[in-house]
Amino acid sequence: MKRRQILAAAGVGLAATALAGCKQEAETAGKPQAGADTETFNWKMVTSWPKNFPGVGVGAERFATLVNEMSNGRLKVKVYAAGELVPALEVFDAVSRGTAEMGHGAPYYWKGKVPAAQFFCALPFGPNAQEMNAWLHKGGGMQLWEETYKPFGVLPIACGATGVQTAGWFNKEINGVDDFNGLKMRTPGLGGEVLTKMGGTVVNMPAGEIFTALQTGAIDATEWIGPYNDQALGLHKAAKYYYTPGWQEPNVTFELDINIKAWETLPADLQAIVRAAARDVNGDMLDDYNAKNMEAMEQLKSEGVEVRRLPDEVLAKLKVVAAEVVDASAAADPVASKVWAQQKAYLQRLYDYAESNEKDIYNIRG
Repeated sequence: MKRRQILAAAGVGLAATALAGCKQEAETAGKPQAGADTETFNWKMVTSWPKNFPGVGVGAERFATLVNEMSNGRLKVKVYAAGELVPALEVFDAVSRGTAEMGHGAPYYWKGKVPAAQFFCALPFGPNAQEMNAWLHKGGGMQLWEETYKPFGVLPIACGATGVQTAGWFNKEINGVDDFNGLKMRTPGLGGEVLTKMGGTVVNMPAGEIFTALQTGAIDATEWIGPYNDQALGLHKAAKYYYTPGWQEPNVTFELDINIKAWETLPADLQAIVRAAARDVNGDMLDDYNAKNMEAMEQLKSEGVEVRRLPDEVLAKLKVVAAEVVDASAAADPVASKVWAQQKAYLQRLYDYAESNEKDIYNIRG
């Protein structure tokens, strides 16, 4: 009897201890463990976009929200629209000098400072979003991108993509190659260099200035992104003709820029959260454009917008000139030359696969 009483008493004691442990776990659930890094960070992110602009602007806001939620408030990112803290085309410089810890923009906006940057953004008649992502994340592109920006104290991360764009809005018809002579057009990057070689004049400007410039005749034509964003800017109210396809930008990859010194202050888990959030936005933005471009194009057509395809003669000439421009741009800068040599070889393999498989099914399905 005494033995049973002793064992029973021990059982009660063990149960009580277990219950106390469960209570303690419940009380501390969700709280940082003792010794865990609980330092908080408040960062600024400058962007090249108008406030909450569809696609790119919303994508930047989504990134900030994800980081805040995933870090449980340990890393808070405040987003600044173009012009709120720095001008739209000075995002890279602001991050480089530490004015802001982060930035979101398009790499070809700073080609004057970093000529190789545009090779990570968009190539005329070049890769689509899937192909660019394959090169960046699986083909060595990100390593080259990081090497390219390191001298400026900036860490780049892919953070958004448009997919295939449109050729743009024109206030004059394009019936032949000669129609590019004297054409004043807003178009950045290597596509802009092609236009220049075709006899046109490139005028670079941020999104907020495009509508007025097109409406007043300061420019004859513009390309922005595609139906979704073009409609938001009201470009269909300022130009008569909407041309396809987007030869100059089969895709634009956007970047998250991070000041390297600031980056090195983050603990490893917050760095992982930043990378995960950027990867999420990279895919989500492309989904958004694919869905919304379709809807916007349907609406534009229903409102009487005249959508035209560039003539075959024009596209053929543009393709020849584009190849010359890309090679010349790479040859003019040693870093760009290194990037293009590796990128070109990898993309050719992707193109060969697409030619033997994907292209055929697209043509058959119609």
